[in-house]
Amino acid sequence: MLLNNRYQVIRTLGSGGFGETFLAKDVNMPSERLCVVKQLKPIQNNPQIYQLVQERFQREAAILEALGGASEQIPSLYAYFIDGGQFYLVQEWIEGDTLTGKIEKQGLFTNSAVEELLINILPVLDYVHSKHIIHRDIKPDNIIIRNLDHKPVLIDFGAVRESMGTVVNSQGNATSSIIIGTPGFMPSEQAAGRPVYSSDLYSLGLTAIYLLTGKRPQELDTDSQTAEIVWRHFASNINPNLARVIDQAIAYHPRERFASAREMLNALQQQFVTLPPTSISNTKVADPLPQTVAVSPGNNYQNNYQSVNQNNNNINNNSNKGGMIIPAIIASGLIGASIIVSSVINKSSQNVEPVKSANNEFTSNSSNQANSIKTPSVNTDNNIPSASPSPELQVENQTTINRPSPEEAVINYYSYINQGQYQTSWSLLSPSLQNNQRLHPKGYSSYIDWWGGKVQSVDVNQTSLLEDTGNTAIVSTQLRYVLKNGRIIVSRVSFYLVFNTVNNQWIVTNVK
Repeated sequence: MLLNNRYQVIRTLGSGGFGETFLAKDVNMPSERLCVVKQLKPIQNNPQIYQLVQERFQREAAILEALGGASEQIPSLYAYFIDGGQFYLVQEWIEGDTLTGKIEKQGLFTNSAVEELLINILPVLDYVHSKHIIHRDIKPDNIIIRNLDHKPVLIDFGAVRESMGTVVNSQGNATSSIIIGTPGFMPSEQAAGRPVYSSDLYSLGLTAIYLLTGKRPQELDTDSQTAEIVWRHFASNINPNLARVIDQAIAYHPRERFASAREMLNALQQQFVTLPPTSISNTKVADPLPQTVAVSPGNNYQNNYQSVNQNNNNINNNSNKGGMIIPAIIASGLIGASIIVSSVINKSSQNVEPVKSANNEFTSNSSNQANSIKTPSVNTDNNIPSASPSPELQVENQTTINRPSPEEAVINYYSYINQGQYQTSWSLLSPSLQNNQRLHPKGYSSYIDWWGGKVQSVDVNQTSLLEDTGNTAIVSTQLRYVLKNGRIIVSRVSFYLVFNTVNNQWIVTNVK
């Protein structure tokens, strides 16, 4: 099955009440990169419900675009389109194992492994909450350890999956809603349809307990007087500070939990100096975790946002041909609950093929500033450049005179490419990108094959600075590139940059 004349379905990842999720390859990209495609099924017998589900589906696309574009630990949205009267989302495919998969393969986590996980995932959760979004379904199945850099990636943001509920609101009017959560991992206020930000911290705390003990929430006792979860006797060797942090995160009353993910992170890092190497014990845990289900909705507060459930399936990435794009990771999941945002996000249509995705060599959406690209003057030769043997990047907290802006660095990168100065543009990639076998399986020759052999030109239409710490930066870029076969592809890319003080230039370390 070929969707939107572009996405070739490889297999079905899951199916739910409102849609299906597929693993597909993007046949319009030279590498035929893998991606996750979610399809919203029409609901023939209830137009009102379908309209509500469709709105949530569209809002999910907007939320994923906003979140994934600014965080490399949240899957990016590649595209949103209508084909044959049905709605589709295309997301980044994450290559790695869920926490559930890690436990099943390698056994329980050690104290240091759980601490490292929490320290790496809490900033992501803090970012999500800063956007007034409650995830609602944090659990081992929805956190993936990415193979590329071993960082945790938070998945499952907002697709409609299980079922709708009709309730009477405070004005006495019947309304429809979708409430998502996994039994045991969600706190009582979320089960009642009133999640708050600390509801996510509660779920994260129970996830940590599962990693340390192998015990699912349903296997843990509750104190009859305090309603608190009793779990420490299953982890006799736990670090006292880690235990205190988990206890506060899973407190029964929201007011007794951490006020924010940042506060939980600060508490975790108290008296925490250095993390030992991550290690995992040999104890095996085979029992599967419960699946995400809908619960009875109630009055929501703190800007209720609903989440997508994704079932993680380990997929062999052998079908990814060419290796010219950094592979994306799993968005698995049956199309599940919705995210509700406080503001309406309008998306404009485009006449050329809209692709919210990263080309193998960093391409993106464009239209206005295409002719404003300045061409730097540089000297080139015919020698094939090689990766620098020196340290990857030199970062200093020094102010450099006439330092170029991150946005200018991205524009200059494509100016060199448009002028055929490929050695210069190649030198602006970090050694890790130059040596990335998936991105450049044949090194510099793969780079030349793509830019010199297939691409006619690239237009930079818009750049947006998402982050600038002085020595690191993230730039969101909209590009339009014309292939030599006449096709036009529009795409979006986020550049992750580090400033090299020796050469007084920005170096590209990653792209999404």
